Amino acid sequence: MTSFSDLGVVRPLAQALSHSGFSEPFPIQIATLPDAIAGRDVLGRGRTGSGKTLAFALALLSRLDSRKAKRGKPLALVLSPTRELAMQINATISPLARKVGLSSVLIAGGMPFGRQLQALEHGVPIVVATPGRLIDLMHRGAVDLSDIEITVLDEADLMSDMGFMPAVKEILDATGQGGQRLLFSATLDKDVDALVKKYLRDPIEHAVESAGIAHGEMDHHVFFVKQEVRDEMLAKIGSRQGRTIMFVRTQRGADRLAEKLQAKGVAAGTLHGGKAQGARTKALDAFKSGKTPVLVATNVAARGIHVDDISLVIHADAPTDPKDYLHRAGRTARAGESGTVVTLARLNQQREMKGLIKKALVEATFTHMDVANPELARITGAQEPTGEPWFPAVEHAPKKRRTSRPGGHAGEGGSGAVGRHKPRHKGRSGGSGSSGSGSGGSGSGGERSDRPRKGSGGGRGRAGNGSGKTPGGRPGGQPSGKAGGGSSGKAGGKPRHKPKA
Repeated sequence: MTSFSDLGVVRPLAQALSHSGFSEPFPIQIATLPDAIAGRDVLGRGRTGSGKTLAFALALLSRLDSRKAKRGKPLALVLSPTRELAMQINATISPLARKVGLSSVLIAGGMPFGRQLQALEHGVPIVVATPGRLIDLMHRGAVDLSDIEITVLDEADLMSDMGFMPAVKEILDATGQGGQRLLFSATLDKDVDALVKKYLRDPIEHAVESAGIAHGEMDHHVFFVKQEVRDEMLAKIGSRQGRTIMFVRTQRGADRLAEKLQAKGVAAGTLHGGKAQGARTKALDAFKSGKTPVLVATNVAARGIHVDDISLVIHADAPTDPKDYLHRAGRTARAGESGTVVTLARLNQQREMKGLIKKALVEATFTHMDVANPELARITGAQEPTGEPWFPAVEHAPKKRRTSRPGGHAGEGGSGAVGRHKPRHKGRSGGSGSSGSGSGGSGSGGERSDRPRKGSGGGRGRAGNGSGKTPGGRPGGQPSGKAGGGSSGKAGGKPRHKPKA
């Protein structure tokens, strides 16, 4: 049996993988790791879920073992088309990087600049980024890619589909000319092929599997369904045991379907590009933890979202492109597991669906399905929903603590940092409060009173300068030497002259 060490992975990483239960490499890792660790440019072709993320992660970490980066000049770059995929990649790289004295930073849109800029300023060796945000930081002068030695393009075909090729080319042009480049893609479309020819030097190609998904790992089914029973069928499927992901075309369609499922008692969440990043993260976390075993998503989740044990993928809206079909289906049967993929199609889509399945290079069964058909339960595990509406948990923001009123604290009469508030009224003694370095007498604490208080501390009057005299010139209490602090004696007598209003 081939081990990670046999493939050239450095010992700390191989040990960490073994302790985590990863002792046997996947085919894409066996094929690509030796060449990638040796410094060759690699073109890796493998379907989603084949283990390519770990393949390029181990390669760049083994090559950069314990290297240090200069401020704002990383040594390795991983480009990803979406935030979710970038987050998944960084989650794979980050813990392994620590084993070899390295660190990584996630740079993606919809996330605060501060932490990203801080990591770059400290000299982070590995950057995992989406093209748009990285271009922003390049134009700001926050990152310099001239020291990049290893560049990884993951899901290059999706970057092409999303219109990122101009940005990708600008980024590649900014990296060092002699650097290593690793490109991973499920398919080699026209734009990706042009990218390979321009930017990869004598690449070695490894295609572990065809673009289609091997029959046997997945069962593929197409149900032709009357539109009036579609929602009832989806509610029954959503009530099954196990994790289920349902794909729809639009953001509004995802929200509507989730609401219908919830009304039937199905714990369902939504994931789409119209949600804020925090909401998307929460929805994904709830799905991973099992709090919401059903996730209704648009194609934003079709790539890069790795959640274990998704046993069923439902195309609630039938896809129109074989690549979309394959990437949606790739959410199940990952890393050698098995799963089921079901497409709900309209009765008039029979010819269209048979053509799409043929182009996707998969084998599927075609069935006219009804909610009463026992095959529905056999194939999907569908069962009757509870009918009791399910409501997602609402997290309330913690109440803000009320701050105390400005008077009576170590305010402007002290030398501390507190006392930012101005007095509500001008006091008749002690002035209006410029700060002093000693404590002398205390002022009136912001109240309208001619009588100074005894050693109260923190008044707003003019604090003494350590001489123990009040502003009026009479001796006051003993100075304490603390900012705005309370003296032990009386805070001086009445002022000699009454201040003008």
